[in-house]
Amino acid sequence: MPGGGNKNIVKEALLYKKLPENKVSCFLCAHRCIISEGKFGICRARQNKGGELYTYAYGGVVAANIDPIEKKPLFHLLPGSKSFSVAASGCNFHCGFCQNWQISQKKEVAWAIGSPTTALWPADKLGEPSIPMFPEEIVKGALKYKCRSISYTYTEPTIFFEYAYESARLAKENGLLNIFVTNGYMTKEALEMIKPYLDAANVDLKFFTDEGYRRVCGGSLQPVLDTISLMRKLGIWVEVTTLIVPGENDSAEELKGIASFLAGVGKEIPWHISRFHPDYKMMDKDSTPLSKLKEAEAIGKSAGLRYVYIGNVLEEEKTCCHKCQKSLISRMGFEVIENNLKSGACPSCGAVLDGIFA
Repeated sequence: MPGGGNKNIVKEALLYKKLPENKVSCFLCAHRCIISEGKFGICRARQNKGGELYTYAYGGVVAANIDPIEKKPLFHLLPGSKSFSVAASGCNFHCGFCQNWQISQKKEVAWAIGSPTTALWPADKLGEPSIPMFPEEIVKGALKYKCRSISYTYTEPTIFFEYAYESARLAKENGLLNIFVTNGYMTKEALEMIKPYLDAANVDLKFFTDEGYRRVCGGSLQPVLDTISLMRKLGIWVEVTTLIVPGENDSAEELKGIASFLAGVGKEIPWHISRFHPDYKMMDKDSTPLSKLKEAEAIGKSAGLRYVYIGNVLEEEKTCCHKCQKSLISRMGFEVIENNLKSGACPSCGAVLDGIFA
């Protein structure tokens, strides 16, 4: 494995233009920052140096794990497979309920997080700097550990876009799929640029109000909705996750708004309703009641969504045929315990299951 030490490359950024007075306009994420000379964007990873924009989020990972694809969560992409999961530091949101805040909200603070199947760097290394890992090494790692995909995750892949972009191109050449686990706060230009190499994404749809996004995340709603719609239009497989936080986004009205929007974009979009546990700046809130999660599930199904899942609870999660309702895939935690698919279709009625299964 590569050695320790903060050896990230300072690399000229993609997706920006020069402005008068040595300012630059960054159009990588939906903040579309105008950055004066010497200053950083909201992401804290891109700096204007002499009228040119540079990224510091290249060539160094703060987390690298071998995860079940179900952890992303992606339930309709190669069930039971492994995904080589990497992150660089930084985020363009500042969510008070962030569950990966150790590496997304602080620059260069951790090597690994979570409880993966295989952690390439142990979780007790909090406080250590990033370690060098170039795109070629990421792809080699994925192949070595027999992963079928690479996930750009944990932090926000939009912020380490150049790093993910070059890795994704190389991954595609080696027969690997590429996945973004993202807050969706990216521009059309960024999404269209990565599209030839991006196979799937899980997008966090955190609120269905602009006020919620502004107050808790430091962003706005519409760019996230635009990203989900554009991903589907571009043929990128998309699943959506909503962390249900008591008193924040759990009203029936807001949940109905999310469900109706997703059904309008595509009823085949899986909606992952995830249970909140107190974390980061919201330690004073209770965990989401199971009754609220069940209510959200019923709302999603009433809106016409084919696949609605409840996550972060110790219950079996099933994917059923949208035509005959036969159980096709069963999961417990991140483990697939039953898979009845036949060539990506229901063995009973022959209906094709939405997703990527080969």
